[in-house]
Amino acid sequence: MKILALESSTSSAKAFLYDTENGQSVLKTKPYPAMYPDRSIHDADAVYRALLEVGREASAVCGDEIALISLGGTWHSLCLFDRQMEPQTPVYPWCYTGASAVCRTLRRDPTYTEDHYRRTGCMVNAIYPFYKLLMLKREGKALRGYRIGGQGVYNTFRMTGEFAATRCTASGTGLLDIRELRYDAALMEELGIEEEALPRLLSSEETFPLQAEAARALGVREGVPVIPSNADGGLNQIGVGAIREGVMTFSVGTSGALRLSTDAPVLPKDPSTWCYLSPKRWLSGAATSGACNCIDWFKKNFASGSTYQELEMEFTREADLPVFLPFLFGERCPGWRDERRGRFLRLKASHTVKELYRAVQEGVLFNLYQCYEELVRTAGRPQRIRFSGGILNSPVWSQMCADIFQEELEVDRQAQSSLMGGIVLGMERLGAIGRAEDFHSPPAAVIHPRPERQKAYRERYQRYLDCYRDEGSGKAGGKA
Repeated sequence: MKILALESSTSSAKAFLYDTENGQSVLKTKPYPAMYPDRSIHDADAVYRALLEVGREASAVCGDEIALISLGGTWHSLCLFDRQMEPQTPVYPWCYTGASAVCRTLRRDPTYTEDHYRRTGCMVNAIYPFYKLLMLKREGKALRGYRIGGQGVYNTFRMTGEFAATRCTASGTGLLDIRELRYDAALMEELGIEEEALPRLLSSEETFPLQAEAARALGVREGVPVIPSNADGGLNQIGVGAIREGVMTFSVGTSGALRLSTDAPVLPKDPSTWCYLSPKRWLSGAATSGACNCIDWFKKNFASGSTYQELEMEFTREADLPVFLPFLFGERCPGWRDERRGRFLRLKASHTVKELYRAVQEGVLFNLYQCYEELVRTAGRPQRIRFSGGILNSPVWSQMCADIFQEELEVDRQAQSSLMGGIVLGMERLGAIGRAEDFHSPPAAVIHPRPERQKAYRERYQRYLDCYRDEGSGKAGGKA
């Protein structure tokens, strides 16, 4: 059987065709075109058309053999639609921080912040659709009369005609009661909307037939069952066999994320991590806004004439590196201050471009290690860590990560693990495997930490924490 997984990620459309009989696959990707001067917002129809294009390319030789289509996308996107599901606003993805001022004001009320966090598993932060809706409301937009969803909801509607969302996707909106698994009535009242404005909630086992227009665009037969869009972070857990307890997924791509599957919602005493749903279990996790995007920013603006490999060579003054706070795109975990911005601290005139680059690499990983410490305190230490993302393009940076964490990092065999998660759901639905929970993919390699590097990194991590705390209290720079 052949299954087609389609994913609208943050910056590109992806299609993954998988043959369950022989394990052969085809991957197609297409970066989104420029849609708005503000690149942090998207055009829902342009993203959808890019998804159809890569889907058609991937299934070109066997479109009539596709047995199922599985949809995926990012958490936290928002768009307003009319009753016919025509987009009336841009899509505001997770990386859009226009609601920062609204959230900064709300976080001054600790009771409000705590209450929302405990009910939804989501912090008061600009990434969440609930606060983007509050932003639009305070800007004077009446929310009544619109249908409210995100890119995944739009893709599902265009392909199936169903205005619906999986609970996995909905758990990242800031509107879902994480324990009752339904939209929170008080939060809908705060926005001034009725439940009919929101997509119908689904389990991840439901499918709908592919409509004729989408079938023609994809080059597949009409009526193929479609699994509605699930969030890539939840699909990632499935795609690497991490639904089992004790297995952490750790991805360092455009942004960074660590996730642990749990049997029930788990939240820390002090808000720092998040709790959403995968298609199969609850997830305790932490995410950062700055990762490979910080690396790309530095190279483009300060080292465009060098290759990444050249920037990573010949370090002699590692102990004297400056400190980089990787908040170019705001802070998610652990502090949830979306107004926080990136900066170099303890910078000297003698520092070179290569040393600044190494500081950026360290800063990204130190922020992720902060998140790891919080997550371990909340959900327990993992028995295994599955490692993925663009960081793997750099052996130096990947080894640095293992040395900072002092943990063995199992490299995923499948680079597109969230797409593979969509395939696994399809295999379960078609009976090709018994349960998605039983799927297991052995690692392609293991990155072993070097114990002799632990002391140096612990010392520099403490310097990072000093600067992080001083900057947060207005004393940027810290001790020399």
